[in-house]
Parts: sequence; C-alpha cells; structure tokens
Amino acid sequence: MVEKITEGKFGSTEFFEELEDFARLEVQRWMQRLLEEEVTSFLGRVKSQRKASVDGSRGYRNGYGKPRRLAMSNGTIEVRRPRLRGLEERFESRVLPLFERRTKQVGELLPRLYLHGLSQGDFELALRGLLGDGAPLSSSSIERLRGKWQAEYEAWQKRSLKGLEPVYLWADGVYVKAGLEKEKAALLVVIAGLRDGRKVVLAVESGYRESKESWSELLRGLKSRGLRTAKLVVADGHLGIWSAIGEI
Repeated sequence: MVEKITEGKFGSTEFFEELEDFARLEVQRWMQRLLEEEVTSFLGRVKSQRKASVDGSRGYRNGYGKPRRLAMSNGTIEVRRPRLRGLEERFESRVLPLFERRTKQVGELLPRLYLHGLSQGDFELALRGLLGDGAPLSSSSIERLRGKWQAEYEAWQKRSLKGLEPVYLWADGVYVKAGLEKEKAALLVVIAGLRDGRKVVLAVESGYRESKESWSELLRGLKSRGLRTAKLVVADGHLGIWSAIGEI
C-alpha cells in the first residue's frame, strides 16, 4: 500500500532543488549544442563533413577553448566555446553574449521556460527564453536543433525505468508564471527518491494540476516503462494524483 502525505511542506525544498538541478544541466547541454550549431552554420557544413569544393569555406574546427562559466540564478553552467582555424579573421560567437545578457534579465525564469518549452514541444519558446527574439541562427539551424531536441525528449520519455528502486515519489504541478500558462495548464513533475540515495526526475509533462485524467496518463506511462510502486508519495492535497494512484 502506498502511504499518502499531503500536509505541511515536507519535501518541497528537495523537490524544487532537484528540478532546478535537472533544468540547469539540460540548459547547459542545450547551450553547448547551440554553440556547435552556430559553428555549423558559419562553416556551412556539419562536424566531420568534407568541404563541398575547393572554393568552399577554408575554416575548420579545432577543438575547444577553456571552459566558460555562466552564472544563473539557480547555479552556474559551464560551456566550451568551439575553436576554428584557417579563417581570414577570428570567429566570434554571437550566441554566447546574447545568452549572458539573458541570464541577467530572466535568470530565474530560464529553467522553467526551458521545461515549459520541453513539455509543450515549443522549441521557439524555449529558444526565445534563452537568447531573446534575435537569435543569430538560420532557419535550417533552428530546424536541426528542433529535430535533435524533440528526438532526445521523446527518447527520454520512453526510456526504461525497470532498473530503478523508488522508495518515495514527489509529485507536483509547477506553473511557469511567465505569462505562458493556458487554461491553468501546468508542468506535471514526478521525482523519485531511490533506494541507493539518488534522486531522479521521472517525468516532466504538460497537463492540468488537479486533473485526475492528466495524472492518470502520466502514471500509466511510468508504469508501462517498468517503474515499481514506491512506499511513499508526497504531493499537494488538491492534486488529482490521488484519485489516479488509487486506480493505477
């Protein structure tokens, strides 16, 4: 039987710390990919692809510079700026300065903007959150990034959970609070505390916080991927998750 806790603030700090850590690492990975794509757009070819002709771009990739640390409100991310050689003039990233400015302007919102864009499949929304409206990337670059981004999220959603041993689950509906909500839609988030002491984000999906149907769909997905039943679930007393757990 699953024990139910709805009173007080038990677990709330750990929940948001873990969610912010998850989002920060995802933003770091995405930022690195943006820098790589900027170079691809500049050279006109993807990594390891040969030049189309002898008259093509003379530049080529040459590893990375020193790691660059960028401060956000919930921590620091680290990216490596790609280096180029064989150019007539030095290549300067236009993406990195934009991102640095955005971290100062909307630093507190960046992780939630990213998660909101992730769950909604709205790549442009998350891109604007990271870089603003004037991201210096071509439409083909944005399309390549979107394809990789969506494929990774879909693979993450379908990954097997059979090897995990959850002791307890935190569940909550998180609102972005950035003028992006529609009809009280929220990010439905589930985090597991495992027997070995690790915490793992299991789900970040768009849904309705107090809807039994939204939580039922999320829980069915976790169950179908092999997640074992936890001993304890910690959640808000008004969430539809309790009705969903009772059935699933």
